[in-house]
Amino acid sequence: MKSMLLAGVATMLALPFAAGAHAQEVPAAEQAQDQGMLGDIVVTARRSEETLQDVPVAVTALGGDFIERQNIADPTDIPQFAPNLTIEQQPASLSAATVYIRGIGNNEPSAVSEQGVGVYLDGVYLARAAGAVFSLIDLERIEVLRGPQGTLFGRNTIGGALQIVSRKPSDNMGVTAKAGYGRYNDWYVRARIDTGYIIGDKIKASIAGQHRENDGWVDNILTPSSRDPGAMKSNSFALGLQGDFGDVTVNYNFDWDERRGLAGFFQLVAATPQAMDYYSQSPSFGGAPFMVDRERQGTVQQAGFTEPNGDVRYSGKTRVQGHGLTVSYEPIPELTIKSITGYRKFFQDSIVDLGGNGVLRGPVLDFDSLTLVSVQPTPLYNANNAPQKQWQFSQELQALGKVGDINYLLGMYYFYEKSSEYNRQQITLLSTVGGIPALDPRIPASTVGAILALNPGLTVDSTLGIRANPIQAFGGTSQSMAIFGQASWKPSALDEKLEITLGGRFTGDDKTIYLAGDVSPVQRGRKSFDNFSWLASASYAVTDDVMVYARVSTGYRSGGLNPRAGVINSFDPEKATAYEAGIKSQFLDNRVRLNLAGYITDYSDLQVQQFAAGSGGATSLIVNAGKVQLSGFEAELTAMPFMGFQIDGSVGYVKSNYKSFLFRDPATNVLLDVSDEANPVYTPKWTIHVGAEYAYSIGDMTVRLRGDYSRRTKIYFNALDNTAPFNEDLVSPTQDNVKARLSVEDINVGGGKLDVGVWGDNLLNQQRLIYGIDFGGLGFAGATFNRPISYGIDARITF
Repeated sequence: MKSMLLAGVATMLALPFAAGAHAQEVPAAEQAQDQGMLGDIVVTARRSEETLQDVPVAVTALGGDFIERQNIADPTDIPQFAPNLTIEQQPASLSAATVYIRGIGNNEPSAVSEQGVGVYLDGVYLARAAGAVFSLIDLERIEVLRGPQGTLFGRNTIGGALQIVSRKPSDNMGVTAKAGYGRYNDWYVRARIDTGYIIGDKIKASIAGQHRENDGWVDNILTPSSRDPGAMKSNSFALGLQGDFGDVTVNYNFDWDERRGLAGFFQLVAATPQAMDYYSQSPSFGGAPFMVDRERQGTVQQAGFTEPNGDVRYSGKTRVQGHGLTVSYEPIPELTIKSITGYRKFFQDSIVDLGGNGVLRGPVLDFDSLTLVSVQPTPLYNANNAPQKQWQFSQELQALGKVGDINYLLGMYYFYEKSSEYNRQQITLLSTVGGIPALDPRIPASTVGAILALNPGLTVDSTLGIRANPIQAFGGTSQSMAIFGQASWKPSALDEKLEITLGGRFTGDDKTIYLAGDVSPVQRGRKSFDNFSWLASASYAVTDDVMVYARVSTGYRSGGLNPRAGVINSFDPEKATAYEAGIKSQFLDNRVRLNLAGYITDYSDLQVQQFAAGSGGATSLIVNAGKVQLSGFEAELTAMPFMGFQIDGSVGYVKSNYKSFLFRDPATNVLLDVSDEANPVYTPKWTIHVGAEYAYSIGDMTVRLRGDYSRRTKIYFNALDNTAPFNEDLVSPTQDNVKARLSVEDINVGGGKLDVGVWGDNLLNQQRLIYGIDFGGLGFAGATFNRPISYGIDARITF
């Protein structure tokens, strides 16, 4: 009922604009499909528009119509359609993501940590993983570039790049409105207005907005459904302006996304015998039962974050906004000068509940008690990370031109950002009575005897909780400057069948950091790095429809300063050299497209995070301790056997062969090479996707049925069992996902076109771990799980 009401409201809002509206332009790809052929796909993998089949790079491109029909809501929905790509939302955040391509990425969520895969929105780099999950509305396409992209895209694209391209304002006036409703009270409504040219044929604009909310799929019996884990309300807004002034084209984009709610439920899946014994006594002390389960739960208790005044908070908020200005000047047909200016801001106030339980209670060390022991709440890990802030400015200048048989791109880039966060944590450390002085040197050894004397029921082997409230506060700046260039030679003597490309980029980085909170005095550090990345490739058009290529490319992930340590802990950049060969082909009268790529990547100076948890909260050291060779392939196929029927699929494979992986044994302080024990993180060995779609015309209408199957083999969340004692308990098993959609499109309604669809996702109702954290030092490990089977209906009307 709610979806019908929303669709009706959206329709009524759109009707006043219908009289002056014109039909939207029909993309070339759709025109080709209407003729029973596959259309050309335009990408900007080399920073200028080219067809997918002409680019000697492994790229997956998702078009705007496909994104719309598949209801791809944010970047975490993309991996099932792109091989060797992992994007997972991080727990305890509404907008943070971990992104990996071909085994390279980063899972550190802090405000100063660099990424291994670059994310770009309309050409502007999004520096922080904390703001990488936002609503995707009105997109022209999404491009997944695999392999190092250090020459044209710069630092932190060592694994690849994810390009998100907004739909430009239309030449003609038009209105689109869409609404949908699904399981778990998941509903949304959004609309877009294109003004067409509003000042002669010079300026046009588009305005889009969306509201979305849901109740979450895990029922926390301590809160109403609107504050269940995963419940969220979000509002998004996008503005696009384009001015065409002869030789000059100006594009301005503004995006704004605000989310309020709770992160997904973090469920405990393992605990030490000591933790099981201690926390299982909670009901006898008037607390909640202790829940540890490897199976996904639907009804739970989840405690909130308790403020000093006693108020309990459950929900947080994030806000992401950005401005992008692209100015292109074409003084002559052989030269284009382009400026890309970006400014972005991110703010987060997160409630971090990584305990997976209700209000547990137990005996704790209490110096305010006459017996030195009292019964109190014993939070496993709760926190309030607020404020977490970041802002960035970037400026890029490009010159794209052609001289004879040579196409070239020259550029300069500048980037500056400032970020900080303040994280108040609430944890409970467990210790035997006899081990308390060793846990905290500030506690005198005489305390043990006093506790035993005042509490006859306790022994030296009895377990007590020690409550701690550590504060991690830090911030920093990052400044980066680069010059780059790339040239491609296509000799006309060979009918431009051969292309030789060379490119290089020199980057200089400067970083500062301060460590505050419980760190006294405040620690300050500064490090500078530089790098030269290069590219060499050759491609040859064997026929008009078959191109083979080979390339060698390099990239680097900037070094930095670790915010999770109590001292200044610096580390050097990571580096990668990738060797790739591929075939891009299209045959049978453009009815079949087959692209293949094989690669070997030498990845060195890995920034290895050795996680720890203690009285200082969740801490870690980062060292350049790893070297690995990654190898594998991708195959992507799209075929249209006959009019209206299309099949598509992909296969990706990654093999990780660690050459070295250094680990410092905390018991002996000896540095060990444990490369034979290391596991690839956030990287399945196999990713598989198969999709089929049939569209049948009935008069002016089209009935479309699509089904998709995807498989992802198991994933590790930690590289070493040495640093993660519950590593095997956290393995995300192989998952098969099936989704389907049936729609009726182009229904004539009052001069407009109406599309109505029903859909289902995770139709096999499989469960998998999305994100796992091993709090070995605190005695437990937990994970977030995927959503159970879901389904819904949506409607879109266009004038």
